[in-house]
Amino acid sequence: MKAARPKRTRLRAAAKACVPGLTDAQVKTIQDRIGYHFKDRNLLERALTHPSAVAAADSIRLSNQRLEFLGDRVLNLLIAERLIERRKTESEGDLAPRLNRFVKKGACAEAFRHFGFQEHIILSDGEVASGGRERESTLGDACEALIGAIYQDGGLSAARKFIVAGWTQQFSSAPVETRDPKTLLQEWAQGQGLPLPKYTVIDRSGPDHEPVYEIEVQVPPHGAAKAKGSSKRDAERNAAALLLDSLTGTQ
Repeated sequence: MKAARPKRTRLRAAAKACVPGLTDAQVKTIQDRIGYHFKDRNLLERALTHPSAVAAADSIRLSNQRLEFLGDRVLNLLIAERLIERRKTESEGDLAPRLNRFVKKGACAEAFRHFGFQEHIILSDGEVASGGRERESTLGDACEALIGAIYQDGGLSAARKFIVAGWTQQFSSAPVETRDPKTLLQEWAQGQGLPLPKYTVIDRSGPDHEPVYEIEVQVPPHGAAKAKGSSKRDAERNAAALLLDSLTGTQ
């Protein structure tokens, strides 16, 4: 008769059994669609594990937050690389807003939808019930985490191929004018001889993994506008676009 395992070992086994994962069929579908097969399947599963699906104490270790952090940096690098290669006559001031357009959360969510991976995100039942599979921030975070996982597993070349495939439609449909609303609003204010726009954080709500910021922008004495976003940058851009629209009639 085998001796009973130590309590610590039993607890580890129980915890391991609770770790969410993907079925073999899901893994095959995902890998076939992106054209990349993971050497470490755990990286793929972690990339698609939303923090809500694991215990708070295990969030750092088991959810996609750290991979999201990495993937965001890889995405910025590879998009910047593409812009440098294809926009040889543009200055840093011209390239920066183009970069912002392709790396913002909405662009990542659009790429994720391009692959049709919404149903493969591992979420808590409550998150599913509240519409988590269609929430832009959730999809964008998962896409960045997937980029981070591909980079860790296969390097920059593999990550580059994923981004080219996922962003193809966005690359081809990018408008000639991609200047940031904040830049346009600043230029408008300067043209009117006014002070620079002032941005103030009005509110921050939501959990740490999915914050919502509300920002107010003012250009005294001509007005102010408030808007929300999943980051301070996005909220500022949204507020600037609203105020610019009210002041000039165009965004």
